[in-house]
Amino acid sequence: MRILMIVTSHDEMGDTGHKTGIWLEEFAAPYYRFLDAGAEITIASPKGGQPPLDPNSQVPDALTDATKRFEKDTDAQKAFANTVTLDGLKSDDFDALFYPGGHGPLWDLATDAKSIALIEAFTAQDKPVAAVCHGPAALVSAKDINGKPLVSGKKVTSFTNTEEKAVGLENVVPLSIEDEFEKHGAHFERGDDWASFAVVDDKLVTGQNPASSEQTADAVLKLLSA
Repeated sequence: MRILMIVTSHDEMGDTGHKTGIWLEEFAAPYYRFLDAGAEITIASPKGGQPPLDPNSQVPDALTDATKRFEKDTDAQKAFANTVTLDGLKSDDFDALFYPGGHGPLWDLATDAKSIALIEAFTAQDKPVAAVCHGPAALVSAKDINGKPLVSGKKVTSFTNTEEKAVGLENVVPLSIEDEFEKHGAHFERGDDWASFAVVDDKLVTGQNPASSEQTADAVLKLLSA
């Protein structure tokens, strides 16, 4: 079982002067779900190398068992610090694709041509494609094999407009994933704000927020074991 995790390389929260990047829980929780299930994990990013972590995801209130495990795991930290670039990656070499969130993907992965091409290749091969929280930004420009928006007619979720408003960033982010999905004809579903909620539609798996990280990863493992 080989899983490709693609993370953001973007670290600036618009022009606010604040830093962003990956939300640590959204990387660590799926990473350990996959690792403990025996998966071989490749971590990639648009720029390669050390990807940025959102500093707010490392404050005490944001820490979880998975993030604490990561902080003590030198092997995981080494892998995380040495992400490969998207160049030369092929869907043939993996069984599933996973996008952690954090606000960074709104700026880079939403429009990254290499990432979009990988999503489309995994989809064409009927392999699981999954994303959590702001990770689904990577899906907004992807197309299916017929050239229609990938999410058209699909049940999906992501960080919601109400959650974005609650963190005060609705006027900072470059796009609303919820709005983009609905514009592309998706059936947007949601749970309660901040509660774990994930949606599976065929091989497409999406999770709503940081609390949904493990549920989203478990849905991928279930698809792979089917």
